[in-house]
Amino acid sequence: MQFGIFTVGDVTPDPTTGRTPSERERIKAMVAIAQKAEEVGLDVFATGEHHNPPFVPSSPTTMLGWIAARTERIVLSTSTTLITTNDPVKIAEDFAMLQHLADGRVDVMLGRGNTGPVYPWFGKDIRDGISLAVENYALLRRLWREDVVDWEGRFRTPLQSFTSTPRPLDGVPPFVWHGSIRSPEIAEQAAYYGDGFFHNNIFWPKDHTERMIDLYRTRYAHYGHGTPEQAIVGLGGQVFMRRNSQEAVREFRPYFDNAPVYGHGPSLEEFSAQTPLTVGSPEQVVEKTLSFREYAGDYQRQLFLVDHAGLPLKTVLEQIDLLGEEVVPVLRREFAKNRPADVPDAPTHASLVAAAAADTDTDAVKA
Repeated sequence: MQFGIFTVGDVTPDPTTGRTPSERERIKAMVAIAQKAEEVGLDVFATGEHHNPPFVPSSPTTMLGWIAARTERIVLSTSTTLITTNDPVKIAEDFAMLQHLADGRVDVMLGRGNTGPVYPWFGKDIRDGISLAVENYALLRRLWREDVVDWEGRFRTPLQSFTSTPRPLDGVPPFVWHGSIRSPEIAEQAAYYGDGFFHNNIFWPKDHTERMIDLYRTRYAHYGHGTPEQAIVGLGGQVFMRRNSQEAVREFRPYFDNAPVYGHGPSLEEFSAQTPLTVGSPEQVVEKTLSFREYAGDYQRQLFLVDHAGLPLKTVLEQIDLLGEEVVPVLRREFAKNRPADVPDAPTHASLVAAAAADTDTDAVKA
């Protein structure tokens, strides 16, 4: 099972000091967070894509390429790449290039985004969101898997004898996660292709998350990719830790109360009771995270949000230290207990290359 960090890249004033970091500071902080995540033994660093203030990660592959040059092991991902407003040709090229630069330590999470004005900024209509996601991904898959593509659709100019370059590393595209918190159509899309489904459940109660994941698992099996238990599932979560739970609540409360995405709404206690948010000791984070398996089943990837709402970099790096030293080792051990042998690990470039080679050998034997 993979554990990691995801960031939304918000530039938010620190409510305890009133200081707002510069965009440069925030971008550099995200790089430092990725390096720290690798240092403490986490598996994944993922960055969102946003094109509006107060967020800075408008070019995820640029950032991930920079991080790739400064790390050796950690998997680099997005959370998410906007399949609706990006040209699938450019996604195909950018992520294949990143694969080569990062020696395969790359996957991608596709999503529609949650900022309505982005659509017209890129010449799209939000009412076409689902249709764009379906059509653009169908093209993206072909661009990665076919050397020469002829294609015509609704939302971009036709392609004639087009070859996307560079080709995917070792002939194997990055593994794709489809990220959604509320759209059953996206769960269906992930299931249809046998891809991963990531439910970033940071805002949602567990019964909603359970319904979405059950839908994906059921449809994954329907399309013949394996049993429902073998479907590839990822979850989000957000944490703030101190050794003492009362200290954690006291320190985090002003950040929660003024956060750009959920501040000035439910209280910290109400939000924590209804969602995966955990503010407390490392032991409390372990306990709550382990409870996710009760409604999501055995899953493959757990990403934590730790750097939002104006938290200073020093505090964020302390959170990652606690994850690496006291939380993730326990989670690895406990999630491994009673995990059925036929539940797969999270796909990696190496495992995908091996699977492709096995398929080739099987086809050769049949021939």
